[in-house]
Amino acid sequence: MDLSEPVARPMKLLSGGKRDVRTQFGALCWRVRDGKLQILLVTTRRTKRWVVPKGWPVDGATPAEAAATEAFEEAGVTGRVSDYPLGIFTYTKELEGDDLPCVVAVFPLRVKKVHKTWPEASERSRRWVSPRKAARLVHEPELARMLLHFDPKSVKV
Repeated sequence: MDLSEPVARPMKLLSGGKRDVRTQFGALCWRVRDGKLQILLVTTRRTKRWVVPKGWPVDGATPAEAAATEAFEEAGVTGRVSDYPLGIFTYTKELEGDDLPCVVAVFPLRVKKVHKTWPEASERSRRWVSPRKAARLVHEPELARMLLHFDPKSVKV
């Protein structure tokens, strides 16, 4: 995949009912080991594709807090999350009998602790990789570009 050119997959957006676009919040979990930037990816539960931890808004939580919650539940990591999103990506959530278009706002989270056990450990795998490898592993072009060009020095906290 050539990540130098902006590519967005078209999504058919209908108003009303289940076809409304839904918003999710994701965490770009990162750390530096031996002087090298690493990004954490997790597998989806059903298709086992590599993605960043992401999920639905949580009542009473900011978008960044919701992203941090997903990072713990799906990947078993905690740390410091920025209130400023890096960007957004789109994907289609495949549901039984229907597909749901989603827009995900991604918040950087500097990982301070990797837990041995976490809520979804039995359902997902996690993997630390370089930004370049992370960009190759994910299927969403917008997310791939975000991972490839992520610069921790640009993170506002």
